[in-house]
Amino acid sequence: MSAATSSGTSVLRRSVVLKRRPKDEPSASDFDIVRDPVPAPAAGEVVTRTIWLSIDPYMRGRLREEQTYAVAIQIGEVMTGETAGEVIASAHPDFAVGDMVVGSRGWQSHSVTPGERLTKVSKGAAPLSTYLGVLGMPGATAYAGVTEICKPKAGETFVVSAASGAVGSVAGQLAKRAGARVVGIAGGPDKCLWVQDSLGFDDCVDHRSMNLRRELQAACPNGIDAYF
Repeated sequence: MSAATSSGTSVLRRSVVLKRRPKDEPSASDFDIVRDPVPAPAAGEVVTRTIWLSIDPYMRGRLREEQTYAVAIQIGEVMTGETAGEVIASAHPDFAVGDMVVGSRGWQSHSVTPGERLTKVSKGAAPLSTYLGVLGMPGATAYAGVTEICKPKAGETFVVSAASGAVGSVAGQLAKRAGARVVGIAGGPDKCLWVQDSLGFDDCVDHRSMNLRRELQAACPNGIDAYF
């Protein structure tokens, strides 16, 4: 039994699975694309159509055979990943066709997921993609780190590494709102310029600099109160 479109036409699911473990930089040849009919949901399950997929640095670590802080992807398994999409079939009382949801469902065009692993989001409250960014795991990580651990105060110096990344970019803006002087660390002049001009950081140091220590000291004349 498979899910179908409103016209009754069977839908094929495309899944990206790990074919072999990359030795260096991953390439398309390390993966396979598997096509099969979209299954119908069993009791308590929800079928979703993926609209957005987040590609994150942690994925490279999960391609290794040895386990790091996250469980390794096994050969033949669907690549992991946070997604946002639309419900197209439901056997769960809390989800209806047309609902927008987010959850960790992997690199698939369609996914069948237990309802308790999905979070419903309000249509139109924010662009759907933001639930994988500033309103998703990266934003929550930044918020918790800044407000619960670093707790910057007005006049303090708050330094953010990977300042142009999904987490660092939010962390620095939260610290700036708290009144801190925010200094970013990023790779290359273009990223540093973006961090200052677009994100509003007070300064940004290029970690590719010949003398990072000296440049960081110059950017933080009063020392560093918090390092994110």
